[in-house]
Amino acid sequence: MANIKFWMTVVVLIVLGYVAVNIVSILSTSNIVSNKIRFVSLAWQEQSIAANREIVEEWNRLNPDREVEYIQASWNSIYDYLITSFETEGVPDVFHYESSIIVDFASRGYLIDLAPFISDEMKSDIMDVAWASVSRPNGEINGIPFLMDSYIGLYNKDIFERNKIDPPAHENPWSWERVKEVGVQLTQDTDGDGKIDQWGIGMGLRNSANLVMNHSISFGGSFFTKENDKFVVRVGDEEKELLRSIVEMYHDLKCMSPESIGKSGSEIILSFMRGRSAMVIGIGAAFRQQLVENAPEGFHWGVMPPLISKTQNTGISTQTYSIPKKAKKQQDGFDFINFALNSENMAKLALTDWMLPSRKSCLALPQFNELDNGWKLVVNSVDFLTVGSWLGAPGYSEWKGRVANPILQELFAGRLSVEEASKRIEIESNLVLSRYQRTK
Repeated sequence: MANIKFWMTVVVLIVLGYVAVNIVSILSTSNIVSNKIRFVSLAWQEQSIAANREIVEEWNRLNPDREVEYIQASWNSIYDYLITSFETEGVPDVFHYESSIIVDFASRGYLIDLAPFISDEMKSDIMDVAWASVSRPNGEINGIPFLMDSYIGLYNKDIFERNKIDPPAHENPWSWERVKEVGVQLTQDTDGDGKIDQWGIGMGLRNSANLVMNHSISFGGSFFTKENDKFVVRVGDEEKELLRSIVEMYHDLKCMSPESIGKSGSEIILSFMRGRSAMVIGIGAAFRQQLVENAPEGFHWGVMPPLISKTQNTGISTQTYSIPKKAKKQQDGFDFINFALNSENMAKLALTDWMLPSRKSCLALPQFNELDNGWKLVVNSVDFLTVGSWLGAPGYSEWKGRVANPILQELFAGRLSVEEASKRIEIESNLVLSRYQRTK
């Protein structure tokens, strides 16, 4: 079995490597035979891909002498592809990614500063917190933020009504303690066979670093801090409080569905639709799309605002468009960005991805303020978005994959105590970070 797992891992790595190299090859070839602006998109949902292609087609219709070539990429391989392309001449002119990674790319000198290109209109309309997610201390802006995700809760309306529970509102959010209380109440044996078949709470805790990092802020934690002008990881009382809350719900109160530990957000939504849990907490607002498109007939659900601890604040993660330093068409590339992210197009992209647009003018549109499908509550959650202290931490992507996710998985599975996990996170995190930060 061990040998099978080993060779399966090797095959996966080879495939991902092939995909990355193949994209670089495509871009290098297109650089020779085409004079087009090369745009790498990470849109992956059918409606979102269609919206992106429509925007490209409209640009090409209006700019026949500066056409854009749409290149579809994958979130699974984009990091390796970009690192490879930055070292070659096969870079795209514009690429789609996320704020936490591009700030690291910028610190390594891979990206141009977009600040000189940005119009006053764009600067004032995009929210300050979104700009903060892509800005460096020296004033450089290395990506245009256009989509924002926020963490919300979901609840089964029928289960809440049967148990006479009023859901939280924007003006009256639930605390983590209240969630635990209701979670215990709604953990039930509904068919009388002596076994629990409905849990009060579900969470997607596989690869949970993003969830934990962003929610730690509401407890007053951050994990990342700076000492002697270098990033270090410290797991203090505030960070431990969040970890203890999750462990308590799963292991002590036993009100969290057993599958939470091994499932991603999209997988826990499937469990939620089957009635396995009455609530899902700490889920990205974009997952509402799964419910709208796939929920069985007669399944009634609602959105809960972010939970409150010391505050309701959660970390912001934005999706971005950036331009590499080696791009041949930097001005043309930004002109396309400016067009693709005007108010009308950004609204289209946000709606098809079920995420929040970063422009204030978009957030004011009627379609983002309807009660249906939770849009109004999701838009209200913008008030609680803030930038995490890990912004710009070198090696952040590696840290999540090699340190945070594996250790948190062991913690939630019961193989480590909170204290043991905290010590390991500190030690192993700082070993990773030290490789990216030279002593001055």
